[in-house]
Amino acid sequence: MNDKLAQALNDQMNFEFYSAHVYLAMAAYCSDESLDGFANFFIIQAEEERFHAMKIYKFLNDRNRRATLTALGEPKNEYDSMLDAFEHGYAHEQQNTKRFYDLADLALNEREHATMYFLKWFIDEQVEEEALFDGIIQKLKRIEKDSNAFYMLDAEFASRTFVAPAE
Repeated sequence: MNDKLAQALNDQMNFEFYSAHVYLAMAAYCSDESLDGFANFFIIQAEEERFHAMKIYKFLNDRNRRATLTALGEPKNEYDSMLDAFEHGYAHEQQNTKRFYDLADLALNEREHATMYFLKWFIDEQVEEEALFDGIIQKLKRIEKDSNAFYMLDAEFASRTFVAPAE
């Protein structure tokens, strides 16, 4: 693996840590709104992002490259509504998908087959992430002002857990 690809993977690892930061900020917003189920959803999302970052960290180490941590940017902390928070989350996932596509293109150009294979898992994961956020946005738009449906969705998210995928 050349230095350019190793740096790009380090950048992505740090973006995954930043993503966890973004989702924790969303969880804090939800907690402040007394929506503990939605807060749990975003806490689990943050755990997934940290898992993704550590997966890249391990891959870099396995390839005898150093993982280098950088400072995290400040995430958005205020939202107009739960729909606004999920729309920002969806846009964030779309940005992350583009980053993985760019990484895959770089690995392909460098003919770095191990990295190409490694990145496939993340690209598949991004399809799921975007679909998840899009589906929740569609539900939130449908229920709009139906407080019963909104609180049922909050209760559903309260039971969400994180289980690391099998390798």
